[in-house]
Amino acid sequence: MNQSNRSGETPAIDVRNLQEFFRDALHEAFARQNVCVDDHTEHYVVNMLTLFSRSEALFEPTPDGPRLKPLALMLAEAAEADTGEQRSRALQRLGDVSLFMAGFFSHGFARKLVDVDYHIAMGGRAYGTLADRCGGGTRARALSSVFAELAAKFQRLVDALNDVSEMSWQTSDRDRLRLYEIWLKTGSPRAHGLLREMGVSPAVVPVGRRPH
Repeated sequence: MNQSNRSGETPAIDVRNLQEFFRDALHEAFARQNVCVDDHTEHYVVNMLTLFSRSEALFEPTPDGPRLKPLALMLAEAAEADTGEQRSRALQRLGDVSLFMAGFFSHGFARKLVDVDYHIAMGGRAYGTLADRCGGGTRARALSSVFAELAAKFQRLVDALNDVSEMSWQTSDRDRLRLYEIWLKTGSPRAHGLLREMGVSPAVVPVGRRPH
């Protein structure tokens, strides 16, 4: 890790082996968040993080430059796919992008039309559908098990990835409000725990009393 910070900028992490970095960071996050997943599922998530660390793998080229395709469009492409293989690839892409974005950019969704709970719902359903679509055979059963666990533990995996992405995160009043919003929308145990650590006792606002 590069500790120099002469210009006042955030120190950069010098990662020689990105896959190894994500594996170790994810192990620590799983331990802190009390998340338990199968080794194959952990390996899948590590590979996904390593892949999406390259912008060309996450974003798609357009005439206006690299853009992230909307999740609704990914879902439509999966539904309209000509073959089962194409549909599975589209659903896997939808699940992977949803998990990555919810895990690493949940605070960036604040005040936007599409929030983190939308990504969690879309990604979880995509992985669940993939688990049901896997055929017979040893490899297919293994993939089905991985996708089923990704679907069932999507929120907990998002919490773990939030932990990885925010290792040096500094809290503020705005951060507290955003954490509270995330907890209300997703029920995130991590957000609840962080709020308690900050001295905030989260309580659900009765529907009839929510501010307009």
